[in-house]
Amino acid sequence: MTAIIEPAEDLSVLTGLTEITRFAGVGTAVSESSYSQTELLEILDIEDPKIRSVFLNSAIDRRFLTLPPEGPGGARATEPQGDLLDKHKRIAVDMGCRALEACLKSAGATLSDLRHLCCVTSTGFLTPGLSALIIREMGIDPHCSRSDIVGMGCNAGLNALNVVAGWSAAHPGELGVVLCSEACSAAYALDGTMRTAVVNSLFGDGSAALALVSGDGRVPGPRVLKFASYIITDAVDAMRYDWDRDQDRFSFFLDPQIPYVVGAHAEIVIDRLLSGTGLRRSDIGHWLVHSGGKKVIDAVVVNLGLSRHDVRHTTGVLRDYGNLSSGSFLFSYERLADEDVARPGDYGVLMTMGPGSTIEMALIQW
Repeated sequence: MTAIIEPAEDLSVLTGLTEITRFAGVGTAVSESSYSQTELLEILDIEDPKIRSVFLNSAIDRRFLTLPPEGPGGARATEPQGDLLDKHKRIAVDMGCRALEACLKSAGATLSDLRHLCCVTSTGFLTPGLSALIIREMGIDPHCSRSDIVGMGCNAGLNALNVVAGWSAAHPGELGVVLCSEACSAAYALDGTMRTAVVNSLFGDGSAALALVSGDGRVPGPRVLKFASYIITDAVDAMRYDWDRDQDRFSFFLDPQIPYVVGAHAEIVIDRLLSGTGLRRSDIGHWLVHSGGKKVIDAVVVNLGLSRHDVRHTTGVLRDYGNLSSGSFLFSYERLADEDVARPGDYGVLMTMGPGSTIEMALIQW
């Protein structure tokens, strides 16, 4: 008979954490203009029935986007790569500043309290990085330490959380922030191909920030207990953002099979995450999954045995914003926090997926 391990009263003992990092506040921001899927079909003059079907069956109602300016006759044309990089810089900094302000207000903190800023983006390349630009823009203390995670894709928010949780544990009482700012409008092409249509039907602009602090038991947010990561090396090329020589610009590629590949491997990661904790999947009360797309969410639900209620915030974010890349799961966390249903002792799982192909998970407890 196999012994059943009961969950430890304090899982930090099992996870080896000496300083517990907690969520202290969250904030989000989007770009200025939103469009329904139907409006986008008309604005972009899309008549191909197959492409229209991709837009209209996406489970997305609206997205925030910064579209190309109107050309002669009102048509929208693909912007040169240089213009897209300029757009990324402008939008990512603007949204990032507003999300950071909202996050600090949620945490009851000010800019002067910030000690580490970790910025995540995959929709453009900046050197110096987004963290330096935001520190300058907002007048943050130039002694603030910083890090930038660039090019990891939709999973990268949890990679950043892992980094800042480690920093926080080494700096008890000091405030660190994960800031994901994705100007997906700066990664679009308008070439009429199905490859491009899948991307154009899915992504939206958004920024999300999460404040973290350790060593302060008064912080009411959930504590970070454990991380698990898995790279599906056989599917490294299934999701990518690379140079398209034909278009002379960067371009997204999403393999149609990727939702099923991610779903088929999700159990491997959740089993590793819960290993040694004494927890079963049924002990997890809150699931915050990346809003990667309808098929991705469906595949995760089926393979992990989740209910529609479990992923209500995930599907709600997809409906209202589309895929926001690395910050999507934090938009879901903000909705859960506003719902105020989590109770002390509840467990939650954060899950993100992205290029690599990669699945990231984190275990948290209120």
